[in-house]
Amino acid sequence: MILIGMFDSPFVRRVAVSMNLLRVPFEHRNWSVGKDFELIRQFNPLGRVPALVQADGDTLIESAAILDFLDENAALGHALLPRSGEARREALRIMAIAVGGAEKAVAQIYETAFRPAEKRYRPWVERCHTQMHAALAELDRLCQVRGGEWLIGNRITQADVTATCVYTFLSEALDINRDAVMYPALSAVAARCEALPEFRSVKAEWVAPAGP
Repeated sequence: MILIGMFDSPFVRRVAVSMNLLRVPFEHRNWSVGKDFELIRQFNPLGRVPALVQADGDTLIESAAILDFLDENAALGHALLPRSGEARREALRIMAIAVGGAEKAVAQIYETAFRPAEKRYRPWVERCHTQMHAALAELDRLCQVRGGEWLIGNRITQADVTATCVYTFLSEALDINRDAVMYPALSAVAARCEALPEFRSVKAEWVAPAGP
């Protein structure tokens, strides 16, 4: 399989980490949604990443759909998202909060990268900033409440993967820890995950997107 997209995207990276954890081999196309837009559109008409090209040429798009596919094909007991019950609902809630925070960060970045300064709407940026930090605060609270090694149960799940990929992205892209570590419990979970080879092997420094 071929994974398209740069690892500085938390959405691409959570797929890559998951494939590593599930021992699913893949080739990587380090394509940018900026300079490689037309290349990406050959596989995803929206020109978005991640895209996962299967051996038969069929392409899956959007990280949530790709992760669902990977779990569906995982060996019994190895899926990264719990199959049912409270554990599944909690994992999905954590993932939704993390993804929401990432989306609000991307909105802020694109406002700067793609919109001329005189056309930027400050209240919108501030609203996205507030929403992003609200997501981080809730993730940090949930990490404190659980207090264990992992967010769900006694092994790493997609909740840990997604929360970590998002936290690392926000730390690098928006320098959320410039003055101090604002979310220590979340930071500790992320540090534990980032120490794993499955994370380290798909780590890239974040680079701001080029404007039009």
